[in-house]
Amino acid sequence: MLTERRRTGADTGGAGAYNDVVLITRSRQMIRLALPGLAALLLSACALQRPAVETAPGVTEQGGQFEFALPSGDYRCERGERLKVQREVANAVNHRIQLAWNGNQYQLERDPSYSGLPRFEDAASGLVWIDLPWKGLLLDGRTHKPLANECRAA
Repeated sequence: MLTERRRTGADTGGAGAYNDVVLITRSRQMIRLALPGLAALLLSACALQRPAVETAPGVTEQGGQFEFALPSGDYRCERGERLKVQREVANAVNHRIQLAWNGNQYQLERDPSYSGLPRFEDAASGLVWIDLPWKGLLLDGRTHKPLANECRAA
């Protein structure tokens, strides 16, 4: 507002205007000094992860995302489709899966979901694998249509 008053000529430059300028200058200096510390604090808070909490046998939750104790290996689906799923787990978190399907190999990366369910996606092929405690589901990520449903470990 001070800059607006100066541009329009409403402020004649008395002692009040000088105090406003000093206050604004000091505020800017304080902000400049505080920003690096605030940024470091925010970054360190982002690096902290809540510990995994077991919500049911074989089910843990960490950061709003669920982890299910599901096996790697061969999966059989309702229409006779066969898949091979190899899970890559680090620090009790399934980060990616290797998926063999229809004669091809795909690497699907974990993609956090709103529901918290484990969701893996291969951006190049558009394949999406969703883990549920009782089954897996392979989708075409572009059309959202199921390619293989009711997939269970063989």
